[in-house]
This record gives sequence, C-alpha cells and structure tokens, in this order.
Amino acid sequence: MRQNSIVPVIAYLVLGAGFVGIMESGAADVFLEATRPDFQKIPVGVLEFKSVMAPANAAERVAEVLKADLRRSQIFTVADLVKLGIKVDEKLELLDGAQLPLFKQAADNGVAALVWGKMATRDANLVLDGYVYDGGTAELLIGKRYVGAPSTLRVMAHRLADELVSRYTGEPGIARTKIAYASDQRGGREVFVMDYDGYAPRQVTADGFLNLTPEWSRDRRSLVFTAYRNRRNQTIDLIELATGKRRTLVALAGLNITPSLSPDGRYLAFATSQDGNSEIYTLDTRTNELQRLTFQAAGDLSPFWSPSGRELVFTSDRGGGPQIYLMNADGSNVRRLTFEGDYNAAPAWSPRGDWIAFVCRSQEGQFKLCLITPDGQKRLQITTGPGIDDSPSWSPDGRHLVFSSMVNGQSHIFMINRDGTEQERLTSGGTHHSSPSWSPA
Repeated sequence: MRQNSIVPVIAYLVLGAGFVGIMESGAADVFLEATRPDFQKIPVGVLEFKSVMAPANAAERVAEVLKADLRRSQIFTVADLVKLGIKVDEKLELLDGAQLPLFKQAADNGVAALVWGKMATRDANLVLDGYVYDGGTAELLIGKRYVGAPSTLRVMAHRLADELVSRYTGEPGIARTKIAYASDQRGGREVFVMDYDGYAPRQVTADGFLNLTPEWSRDRRSLVFTAYRNRRNQTIDLIELATGKRRTLVALAGLNITPSLSPDGRYLAFATSQDGNSEIYTLDTRTNELQRLTFQAAGDLSPFWSPSGRELVFTSDRGGGPQIYLMNADGSNVRRLTFEGDYNAAPAWSPRGDWIAFVCRSQEGQFKLCLITPDGQKRLQITTGPGIDDSPSWSPDGRHLVFSSMVNGQSHIFMINRDGTEQERLTSGGTHHSSPSWSPA
C-alpha cells in the first residue's frame, strides 16, 4: 500500500473514531464460578434504609444507587422484596435481633443476602452505616461506616456495592471506576471524566481545539491522549488529573495517534506517520527511547497491550483492508487474527485476556462491536441496530464494555454487558461524546 492509501484508514479510525468516535463462607467458590458464562447470579435483597436526621430522600437515594450498582455488577440480582411478600418498614433495627422472621422469609424465597443501612447527619457530614447479612443465618457479613460531605452520597453507595462484590468474588468492584472520553465543548473536542454510571462529568482539558482518544494510566492518576495543536501537528500528551499538570510525551513529525500504556506503565505504544505511512512505535517513558515495531508499506495503528504486557494487538491494512493482527511486544511473531469480514479495527484486549473487542462491519454493512478470542477460534457480534458503534473499552472486571455510538448525527457513550445484554446510555446533552476509556479499578 502506498503512502496516501492509508488516509482512508486514518480518517475513520482516528478522526472517525474521535468524532464518531471473602474469602470465606464459600466466597472462593463464587470467585471461581463467576467467570463462567452460565454462572447463576446471587439474589440480594435491599431493605429500606433508615434515616436519622438525614437530608430529605438521602436514604432512598443511597438505596437506589446501591441497587443499580449491584445489578450492573452481574454478580447479583436484586430481589423485589415487595413481590416476594417481604414487607419491612423504615423503623426496623436489624441489630436488635428482633427480625429473625424476616431472615426466614428471605431464606424461604431464595434471597442469599440482605442489605440494610442507616443514614445520619453529623456536623456538616453524612454518615452511612451499611450492613450485609446472610439471608439464611442472619449472620452479619459486612458492617461498614462511611463519612463524607453530602456531595459524596453516591460514592458511599458505590463503596458499599464494591464491598459486596469483593466479599463474594475476591475481586475489586467497578462502582467507583471512571470513564474518560472526548466531548464537544464550545466547538472543540475536550477530554472529560465521569463516574462509571455516567454521573458527575468533569472537564479535564480546555484547549479549544481537538483532544481525542484518552487512555488511563494504570494507577488512575493520569491520562494520555492525542492533542491536535493545529490541523497539521498532533502530539501525545499526559495530564495528571489531581493537579492538571501536563507534558508532551510524543511530538514526532506528522500524526501521533492511538496511545496505549503498557500494564506496568513503563511503555507507551502508539502510531505515527513520521515514516510516511502509519507505523507502530513504543516509547520507554523512563528513558524516552523509541522503538519501531512495524515495517510495512501499509497502515499500522491502534495498538493495545495484552494483560501480560508481552503482546500487542493492532489494526493493519497490509492485506488490502483493515484487519486485526497480533505481535510480540518487540514487534516479532506478527500474525493475522481476523479473517471474517472486510473491515475489523480498533481492538481492545480484555483484562482477563480471554477476548479482544473490536469494531467490525456486519453483513448489512453496519459498523458494530464484535469479540474474538486471541486464538481466533471464537467470534461473535454483540451490538446490533442502527448507528455506528465505535471505540470499545473494557471494564476492569472484564464483564462489561463501554463504547460510543452515533445515530442521526449525535454520538453518545453506552455501557453493555460482554454478552451484548443490558445496553445502557451514559451520556446526555450535547451532540458528540466519543472515544471512551474505562479506568482500572
């Protein structure tokens, strides 16, 4: 492929993507089984939370956020206690031991755990006491107190949800993770960060032009992204979220795009057109040493690290159209992964290492999300319907993906389960939100 023939690939994958785009009580067994596709979710009941001089509706709001977090976790199902005939009013006090009939009702209806809490005000802070009980034995499994400003109410609920996930799986929960993305702002594209459920969006950059394809550092303290200083020069920058301190990592001639940090944070993989066509390089962030990995008269871009850091998956049109390839981290052992379809791009390796998500063109000619195993033996399409689906990014537990989808000229960020179920829109307002990246836990 000649130098100018990479332009259509870059136009979609970069600009298109940017603009469109406990371990006790059997918990270890739960941990082992939770990765199975036929894993049976754990029924949990969330009781009405008690309010003690707390702001209006604070107890109800915490309970609702908690329910949503538990549902999204894919570890639990939230039982409808009213439909099960389990009636509990706000006045109950589980700690007094007078509610044993309640636990019998729960056990009789298959509810494995009951969650209850109290909201109170202390000085200027909210106090949440959260409790989790075994539905059969009434044993207290979790008892935690969270204290914070009223603005942290949702964070308290998220922390309690993550406690449950950790208790039953031995893994961190995702309720306190974040999503970075690019969004319209006064005619430009700026980097934003929001909670995993779409709440509390916060603008990170304010350049007035184009900042695209943000990716997280493994410690969650920084983001790397492509910064378009003008229409000719693009750099890859790093910004510290706590301080706003920013520095340029890559400023080679031409396009410098699709950055991806290695699992240990030492190496940055990216694509650059400094050689005339788009090639993949790595940068040692300690020594600033560059290493070129691909040597093709074709377009190679969108590198993404394997969880082990020993391999990279990337997009190349060396076979005539964009397809997914694998190679070792030093550029050796290159092999093609996708063969079905004439367009496969923007790969993202699952944190569990079992799947690679990517943008595929369906038989109907639509850009959708597909999954493929790293050995290429299994492939499936997980999104359908109208719109251009783009920029898949995995949750740190490997059970969900976030992506952007453009319909009728508007692009928004969506969450979806790995099996293609329970798609949920996260962004609202504006006309363009794209290039999502899910933080580590």
